[in-house]
Amino acid sequence: ADVTIGCYLKQQADRLGVVYSVGAGDEPSSCMELIEFASALGLSIVAAGKGKNNPLNHDAVPDDYREEAERRNMNPRMLVEFVDGSKTMVEMCAIANATGLVPDVPGMHGPRADRDQLAKVLIPKADGGLLSRKGVVDYTIGKGVAPGVFVIVEAMHPRVVERMDDLHVGKGPYYGLFRPYHLTSLEVPLTAARIMLYGKPDMVPLPRPVAEVCAVAKRDLAAGDTFDAIGETCYRSWTMTVGDARASRAVPVGLLEGGKVLKPVKKGELLTEDNAAPDRTTRLYALRRLQDDMLYGAKIASPALSG
Repeated sequence: ADVTIGCYLKQQADRLGVVYSVGAGDEPSSCMELIEFASALGLSIVAAGKGKNNPLNHDAVPDDYREEAERRNMNPRMLVEFVDGSKTMVEMCAIANATGLVPDVPGMHGPRADRDQLAKVLIPKADGGLLSRKGVVDYTIGKGVAPGVFVIVEAMHPRVVERMDDLHVGKGPYYGLFRPYHLTSLEVPLTAARIMLYGKPDMVPLPRPVAEVCAVAKRDLAAGDTFDAIGETCYRSWTMTVGDARASRAVPVGLLEGGKVLKPVKKGELLTEDNAAPDRTTRLYALRRLQDDMLYGAKIASPALSG
């Protein structure tokens, strides 16, 4: 819900005088700790993200992972959501919308990079990396990163570079800072305690989102098909900047379940208002319309959301 209607929920919480927060323990809030730490030190954030925890398979479907899910005491659909990259897309969007960092390209780069390579890969192209800009969210596939989170920072002052180099953080001006774990639900009580004791949320969306979780087809889809849920067979998440999503008239992934395919869609094709219609009967759809009206006024995000 945070990446679909987080801005509206935060606005309503403020109106009612209550605290809205993303919980501690998952990658977004764990990464937020590093972002706030590095920013407080005056270091510039070049990239922030996570190591992907499960091997990436864009074609994953529940039937292929049922045995593994049972062995890990998991719902097969939830496991597929991890494996096909959908959860990673959601997590990176949550970080983006809480910080203003953006996906560098639709779907992000997702490079294969080990922990000691992060500060050599997730840096600008001009300096030998992948990025076309600084200030991005991304994820990596490689040794030593998962289940942790990271930030790549840039030190500008010569004395700071000298100290960071001397402390063996890396070879400047780019450095990787790393939290090697996230403890999921075990950390959530910390969020509750900070809210109750100090009135302080751990992570909240900015007033306006900068990223959107959209979707691409996992297989060929026929007109009239009903969309199943995230982590099943029809689609996987695909994170884009809000500008790219609106220009493409992409339908938010959170609104697809129960919706209809409007015309044939090829595997890998972006789901947009031209080929996909959300289920307009859900509470989530109604709240998303309220958020779009709050953000854009009469300029509803797309006709798909205005019916």
